[in-house]
Amino acid sequence: MAHGITLTFPDGAARAFPAGSTGADVAASISPGLAKAALAIALDGEVRDLSRPIERGCTVRLITRKDAEALELIRHDAAHVMAQAVQDLYPGTQVTIGPAVEDGFYYDFARETPFSTDDFAAIEARMREIVAAAEPFVREVWDRDDAIAHFESIGEHYKAEIIRDLPEGEEVSVYRQGDWLDLCRGPHLPTTAHVGTAFKLMKVAGAYWRGDHRNAMLTRIYGTSWRDEKELKSHLHRLEEAEKRDHRKLGTQMDLFHFQEEAPGQVFWHPKGWTIYTTLMDYMRRKIRASGYVEINTPQMLDARFWRASGHWDKYRENMFVLPPEGEDVPPVALKPMSCPGGAQVYKSALRSYRDLPLRMAEFGHVVRREPSGARHGLMRVQAFTQDDAHIFCTDAQLEDEVVAMCDLIAQVYRDLGLAEGLRVNFSTRPEQRIGSDADWDRAEGALRKVLDRIGLPWDLNPGDGAFYAPKLDFILTDAIGRAWQCGTVQVDMNMPTRLDLAYVGEDGARHRPHLVHRAIMGSMERFMGVLLEHYAGNLPLWLAPVQAVVATITSDANAYAGEVLEALQQVGIRAEADTRNEKINYKVREHSLAKVPVLLVVGGREAEGRSVAIRRLGGKAQEVMPLNTALQTMEAECAPPF
Repeated sequence: MAHGITLTFPDGAARAFPAGSTGADVAASISPGLAKAALAIALDGEVRDLSRPIERGCTVRLITRKDAEALELIRHDAAHVMAQAVQDLYPGTQVTIGPAVEDGFYYDFARETPFSTDDFAAIEARMREIVAAAEPFVREVWDRDDAIAHFESIGEHYKAEIIRDLPEGEEVSVYRQGDWLDLCRGPHLPTTAHVGTAFKLMKVAGAYWRGDHRNAMLTRIYGTSWRDEKELKSHLHRLEEAEKRDHRKLGTQMDLFHFQEEAPGQVFWHPKGWTIYTTLMDYMRRKIRASGYVEINTPQMLDARFWRASGHWDKYRENMFVLPPEGEDVPPVALKPMSCPGGAQVYKSALRSYRDLPLRMAEFGHVVRREPSGARHGLMRVQAFTQDDAHIFCTDAQLEDEVVAMCDLIAQVYRDLGLAEGLRVNFSTRPEQRIGSDADWDRAEGALRKVLDRIGLPWDLNPGDGAFYAPKLDFILTDAIGRAWQCGTVQVDMNMPTRLDLAYVGEDGARHRPHLVHRAIMGSMERFMGVLLEHYAGNLPLWLAPVQAVVATITSDANAYAGEVLEALQQVGIRAEADTRNEKINYKVREHSLAKVPVLLVVGGREAEGRSVAIRRLGGKAQEVMPLNTALQTMEAECAPPF
């Protein structure tokens, strides 16, 4: 074996193979079962087609349908299968770009008549025929000019444009499946059969070519694709649940908030929605006071010099609202997109000693950020919101314990709110574009690694996804239907204290730099409310419900007694209303159930005479009759918020 290569497997075993061996050869050399199950191969971590020759010695890992990478391969190939199906059924349609995305795939098509969901049945049927044909995906490398000429000749002008724009020297690869071909970097599955039939076309949308509104409008067809029918069915069920739980619908149904075009990306809070908001904020204030925080508030506008000093001007300028526009004689100011430079000014307002540290400063900072209209989504993505922000200034010796305490506080809050199950942490390290020295980044990342060892939560490494100024721990919640939400964050910043010239006087009488730790628990209060509403499908914990109880009368004879019950509830701090309308009780029950009122206290003549109430709880059909005093004690205990 004069020109052999050595391949190292995940278990550390090394084996020699002839030069030019393929991934398929490697799989077959291990077992017939693996040869059948293998979808692709990872060479030093890079996923490649099984059919491509392996040019050098490297680490190898065979990818099967159970591996994480399998879904992206399946979805990528499903996009190719859909594109072929579309062109088979609708000649003259141009294919443009079609990637795999979260939960599925899409392809953008150029066609005189836009597609609609009415076309889905025919496209899906043709896709199943293509899968059944089990055509191999065959990779070919073409000369650039030949590729441009070919795609121009068949009317694929968008593909020709893509090739023209490729960097000089980049390989032009084309993949065939039967008689159909597409420009693609790959990798791909062995055959179309490996895509399987667990796919479904979901929706159509308009999309400008290359995302530029000056370009032609294309039709984007979205689909979802999974390993098997069970996964597909589970995903479709989650989508149905998500539709039912959509916080925008709940906001209308429960009369919580609304949006208007005249205030893009900004919330109009109604009394009930604002009650939830302020109840959450009151809860957070109790938690942070108990954890030794002081609360501050800083200006909405700061001179551009502060944002330049912090580094945000260079990295974040396009997302900031600046007044007046740059170029005018007046020095520009920016509406704050985050609170850290303002918090730093509070720190700098006095001479700080090591005895003052750690200094934990919390701020419910109202911030504004430019968000494209297409990215806005109810409470989940707005242009004006409040962050439950905090900045902790501490010494090197205090840093690790402070971060551990923050992580514990974050976990406590999520437990109190019923969101701790499945809690995970993403450890995001230095990005390519960053400020500060490698030595400072090493220290900050090292501190976070020690914290992860101490807090005991499951975590994943997210390399290169840190903030431009700091590595971070992002806390990932899982809601009732399995969706992940990133809310809390802890960022160890060794750059901004220097850029903003922060200092304290140490025991030695000398000037030292503090560490700055950025911390948020809910993150955006608006977004967190959206997550809570969808997690609970509007059936919020009793202490958070905007109306905790409604006293509903069966007959008008009980109206006076209903007023007494209402007053008694309100005197013990329960948010209650009375419904004495001349409507049947079943109508009232149904209406208040739709409004997600947790408890109904039903009263009629019998209850008035016996000084009792019949309690009906949201989602239950049974009712419990109890003396009024007992009901008040029970309700008061159940409505008490967490500490």
